[in-house]
Amino acid sequence: MAWRDAKASRVRLLLFMASIILGIAAVVSIQLFSTNLKDNIQRQSKALMGADYIIDSRQEPTLRAQAIIDSLKPDAQEVNFVSMIAFPKNGGTKLVKVRGLQGDFPFYGTIDTEPSSASVAYQDLGGALVDATLMLQFNVKAGDSIKVGELTLPIAGALKAIPGSTAISTSVAPTVIIPNRLIEGTELLQFGSRKEYQFFYKATDSLNLSRFADKIGPLLDAENADLDTHTSTSQRLGRRYDNVGKFLNLAAFIALLLGCIGIASSVHIYIKEKLQSIAVLKCMGASRKQSFLIFLLQIAGIGIVGGLLGSLIGVALQELFPYILQEFLPFTVEISISIQPILIGIFLGLFMSVLFALLPLLRTWYVSPLEVLRVDEEASQGPNKVRFFVLGLILLFLFLFSFWLLKDALYALSFVGGTLVTFATLAFIATGFMKLIKRYFPKRFGYTTRQSLLNLFRPNNQTVVLVVAIGLGTFLISTLYFTKDILLAKTEIGQTAENANLIILDVQTDQRDAIEKRLTDGNLPVLSSIPIVTMRVHKIKDRLVNDIRQDSVREMGGWILRHEFRTTYRDTLADSEEVLEGEWTPELPKGAPVVISISDNIARDAKLAVGDALVFNVQGVLLETTIGSIRSVDWTQLQPNFTIVFPKGVLEQAPQFRVITTAVPDEVGSANLQRDLVAQFPNVSVLDLRQVFTIVEDILDKVSWIINFMAFFSILTGIIVLIGSVRTSKYQRIKESVLLRTLGAKNTQILKISALEYVFLGLLGSLVGILLALVSSLCLALFVFKEPFLPSSIPFLVFLPGITLLVLAIGLSNIQTVLRSSPLEVLRREG
Repeated sequence: MAWRDAKASRVRLLLFMASIILGIAAVVSIQLFSTNLKDNIQRQSKALMGADYIIDSRQEPTLRAQAIIDSLKPDAQEVNFVSMIAFPKNGGTKLVKVRGLQGDFPFYGTIDTEPSSASVAYQDLGGALVDATLMLQFNVKAGDSIKVGELTLPIAGALKAIPGSTAISTSVAPTVIIPNRLIEGTELLQFGSRKEYQFFYKATDSLNLSRFADKIGPLLDAENADLDTHTSTSQRLGRRYDNVGKFLNLAAFIALLLGCIGIASSVHIYIKEKLQSIAVLKCMGASRKQSFLIFLLQIAGIGIVGGLLGSLIGVALQELFPYILQEFLPFTVEISISIQPILIGIFLGLFMSVLFALLPLLRTWYVSPLEVLRVDEEASQGPNKVRFFVLGLILLFLFLFSFWLLKDALYALSFVGGTLVTFATLAFIATGFMKLIKRYFPKRFGYTTRQSLLNLFRPNNQTVVLVVAIGLGTFLISTLYFTKDILLAKTEIGQTAENANLIILDVQTDQRDAIEKRLTDGNLPVLSSIPIVTMRVHKIKDRLVNDIRQDSVREMGGWILRHEFRTTYRDTLADSEEVLEGEWTPELPKGAPVVISISDNIARDAKLAVGDALVFNVQGVLLETTIGSIRSVDWTQLQPNFTIVFPKGVLEQAPQFRVITTAVPDEVGSANLQRDLVAQFPNVSVLDLRQVFTIVEDILDKVSWIINFMAFFSILTGIIVLIGSVRTSKYQRIKESVLLRTLGAKNTQILKISALEYVFLGLLGSLVGILLALVSSLCLALFVFKEPFLPSSIPFLVFLPGITLLVLAIGLSNIQTVLRSSPLEVLRREG
């Protein structure tokens, strides 16, 4: 019986199935890809690092640290730093990461170069490997020259990839590799230069890296050096991509939820139309159980087949993710297929189909044989206890599935709560809109307009489910665009003389006057000349830093104990700062107790308050200070910001270098200034904030593309739900249209009635989605990013008309049968 009825309603049931296929495909593809990603990270962990373990230090290793490093006999080493380079061929300059390598690094994986022989030959030739994209950008090739500091080297080849680098990291500072023995000749490592020393080791198979790290790590930590093993790095990388996977899973889960809502709605209408048939069956002796099982088996079959088809599509779809995420992955993902996500997909298809169809299916259990004579809107709803029990099951499943995805009960609860609030808001607005039209019905409007508005709250209407489906998809993708605008607004660089857009770093004291003269000669303002003094924390509240390091139960952030702070002195607060506690001290007389200002993140991580004592090691000289104020700092502003600020009158005689900021009107002027500075002062680095903005925008575009890809599932699922909902009520619409034709309505009138109804639905759904996105993005702007909200116009100009037209096209395709045929023909065909 279930099979015969399913064959008679196969088109409608296929649409039910399509509602969940996309959601299942999204979940399965992401689960498979996440499994493959974890396997690849574990399998390629050595190739990702290029070694078994690395010891690194942000300063030249101390004697004790160097003794430990030498005793372990490094197989390769490097020093790396950020600096400006120049191409003599065309005068182009660029901020890059210079890596001076010595030894046969990497021990696992390869340095990918063009030509391939360059990965080894550059050491013997004394040449450079230059980032391939950088070479294309400046139109240079192998054999041309590159100037690194005071040294001019031949370009041995183009660097395509090296273990540990990603496309995102190299877009900020492209890599240039030179032999380590040539670093001294560049004369770039001067006072204040930021540099990193790395020592690479290849271990024997018998070495237990975990125990080794537990033994050696604390010794190196005490000397401001770090030990990283390939296993710890792969775990860290895995956790990073776990967060990406969680987001993708939730996006897929939302698409699946949309499909299930489509099933619940469609089954509701489907069962309502079958109530008379069920009543007839019960008159002929069919039991409650039999009538219930007929339709339950249909839905279960749909769920299993839909889950299987969705799983198969998901298997094919996972092949796309390595291409989508390639900019963010430091390795190539090898795809393989495991059975677990496919079984999960089939289970989800079955379980969610049945679960979300239970409420409408309950009506088949409670329908009375008497209802063969009367079927009304409120008939056979079933006891409230049973309905609430089913709703409880649905909420429990949503929580458990979210918890399985997120591995955090609070986040899972928040996600379920947020989903319910969004769905409820959309449903409430749709219901409220219908009641509003009912109460203030425009009686003076034309007939076709009145009839189309009446259709929104007629029996078997689909207003609520369509508004929810369309609104949620629009909400997701609109929120993306609005949020992206907020992020970009935080990085936007002004083009006025008051805003610095070019920063000159590592300016030595004897270079300051010459660089400032070059700026003024070129009619460029010296907006600021900021002194930088490097120091480390020696003592915190009468406890030596080395003693605190040994404390295994310390509550203090470890970075504070190891960090080399770059501090400054001035008598005013910066625009990005605000005093939260204490009093700002602009200047101190000679010999007065030293009072400093610290940022709130240091105060939080080091458990410090106003009045606490800090002792700094200023390049060998101990300096006692007291915290006078705590500041909030907006680190997102593209300008020099500091965690520790001294008043004037304390550090003027300390060894220091400077950061000079200026405003250059255009890119040509910026390029000319950078070329002159690199030629005259090879050690300085120049940061053009316009280029930083472009890089940030490019990264956000790539992230946006990924989010768009996932939002596509929700939008497409919403469209399928829309088609299914419209097709489900097709018979009802045909009867209405035939009745109108019989009463003398013309085709143009029927067309206008239907067109206006679907335009109202499309406009309402997409507009509600965009308005919800506006509200959520406004909250993000005010409470998370603390920025003014300037919404994108794309959702209003593209999504609003686009989705409305799509709804209109689907809806009008539904009544073509009526428009092309006579009323009698239609009734014969459909009846």
